Amino acid sequence: MKIILILTALFSISFSLPTTATVYEMRTYTPHEGKMDELLTRFRDHTLKIFESHGISNIGYWLTEIKEGETQKLVYLIAHKDKETADASWKAFQDDPKWKAAYTASHVNGPLVKDIVSQYLTATDFSKIK
Repeated sequence: MKIILILTALFSISFSLPTTATVYEMRTYTPHEGKMDELLTRFRDHTLKIFESHGISNIGYWLTEIKEGETQKLVYLIAHKDKETADASWKAFQDDPKWKAAYTASHVNGPLVKDIVSQYLTATDFSKIK
């Protein structure tokens, strides 16, 4: 019985989504050629932690399928309480000295990102993510 309770608790912690989020943001980053590994390193080592410190909830990160003639992209989903909170969180993130340092350090050999697309999403009434 204890094992089942522990596994249930671990599962709920591992797969819980922010319950106060009403707005999700899907962002797609197209890196400059040869810069994907550096971009992933910056996210892994810096960006995710800085996001969380400003109330931006990390939901998931994916790489697009590699197709001939196309650049692989980083696509991720984050969550915010509402659009106003998202705007304030992004402002605080961009002003954060830790972010500025990580950004500057990652550009020593040139910029990493060629294009960023951001889309705000609202869950439907039948979505498992609300």
